[in-house]
Amino acid sequence: MAKASSSKSTEEILWDSANKLRGSVEPSEYKHVVLSLIFLKFANDKFLKRRDELTKEGKEAFLEIPEFYQAENVFYLPEESRWTFIIENAKQEDITLKVDSALKTIERTNKSLEGALPDNYFSRLGLDQSKFSALLDTVNNIDTLKDESQDIVGRVYEYFLSKFAIAEGKGKGEFYTPKSIVNLIAEMIEPYKGKIYDPSCGSGGMFVQSLKFIENHKGNKKDISIYGQELTNTTFKLAKMNLAIRGISSNLGMKAADTFGDDQHKDLKADYIMANPPFNLKDWRAENELTDDPRWAGYKVPPKSNANYAWILNMISKLSQNGVAGFILANGALSGSGDEYEIRKQILENDLVEAIVILPRAMFYSTDISVTLWILNRNKKAHNVQVIDGEKHYRDRQHEVLFMDLRQKGEPFEKKYIQFSKEDIQTITTTYHNWQQEAWKENYENIPEFCYAASLEEIRKKDYSLVPSKYIEFVNRDESLDYADQMRTLQTDLQSLFEQEAELKQQVQNVFKELGYEL
Repeated sequence: MAKASSSKSTEEILWDSANKLRGSVEPSEYKHVVLSLIFLKFANDKFLKRRDELTKEGKEAFLEIPEFYQAENVFYLPEESRWTFIIENAKQEDITLKVDSALKTIERTNKSLEGALPDNYFSRLGLDQSKFSALLDTVNNIDTLKDESQDIVGRVYEYFLSKFAIAEGKGKGEFYTPKSIVNLIAEMIEPYKGKIYDPSCGSGGMFVQSLKFIENHKGNKKDISIYGQELTNTTFKLAKMNLAIRGISSNLGMKAADTFGDDQHKDLKADYIMANPPFNLKDWRAENELTDDPRWAGYKVPPKSNANYAWILNMISKLSQNGVAGFILANGALSGSGDEYEIRKQILENDLVEAIVILPRAMFYSTDISVTLWILNRNKKAHNVQVIDGEKHYRDRQHEVLFMDLRQKGEPFEKKYIQFSKEDIQTITTTYHNWQQEAWKENYENIPEFCYAASLEEIRKKDYSLVPSKYIEFVNRDESLDYADQMRTLQTDLQSLFEQEAELKQQVQNVFKELGYEL
């Protein structure tokens, strides 16, 4: 067997192998194939490690008792669901049936995985036998526990989710929010402890990043409870698998369900909400449906033509007394008319909007429309909060909104996309947190084309528009150009081009002359 190029990462090798499934499986399907196999391999590696520990402790009698694995957050694997069994049968014609059986057995044996794994999935796909065996070989070569500090499985999962989102292109890939945007939201709303909710959780990326925020700030993951909901059944399973593989317990409701029509967390009051709901969703309810829903109490009923404000009111209804929400919406919500205008006006008068942040274009794999990060906060009064690395002294920010324009931030990613660098996120979050703190007059200032702290009175005068360019100062660079200086530069450039052209012309004439064909 040829050795894989040492310059390729594990993720890239696996991606190349998965790509060979193209043709026999639709791209929208094969993410479930690959991610399910990675799950099986990782579950197996963890199982074998725990089994080895029990053996070394002289507990051979307990090797087949699930509780001795589950107590250590390890899935117990019956014989027919172990990776070794899969590989031994990889060349058999019924290998897909055996993979289905393995997944079903794991789910049945481990209650925390109930409803998470694909059901009779592989045998229905009609996979090419040789390509599937090759993929199994590739997954088999991944030591998922080689360096646990590197979280290789989490890395592979994240890499694949983003690559699949890019591969599926516009109109698809909604299950994935680009990592740097999720990082930005987490660093802005700082979910140190409490309940976190995502009403359209996709593959669960918001939750994963929240836990990483806790880890990076040396907090305790047990201080966080996770609640989510997802409409699509396959994505619902993907989210449960994504969280299970990282050892994150969650409550995603009893089933995949519509957040508006079948709310799975009716009584929830969340301390943090992070979300990237579908943009500009039409016909999310029938004409006379949900008109007296308690989530819109005190507001106009959100129009059926666009769900943007239904998402906002759903989230507001679930915010706790000190709750903070960070979510992404299409820019149209900043200045919509009719009932949207009335709802936005009421939200502003209720003093719930903390910040409005315009993001650069080309950050999402599924759309290139302009989008905005909204930060809502139920408590903008002065108060102190004890956090892991000290105490935060929030000033009174009532009747104020911070506007930020990030369209000049970001770095190229995957040739045609933009992502925030670590430095970008540091600059943005430092500006935002400085504005929130008591010492804001020393540490914060309005900066043209970047940020502006507006009063509610200013927003009233702009008829409750939340379009940042109406508040943030614009720099007219054309006015600062030195005309004569620009013309001299252009003159020098053109002179250089003409000289090069003359030299090239002379060279061509010389060549033809030497050949006896003088021009």
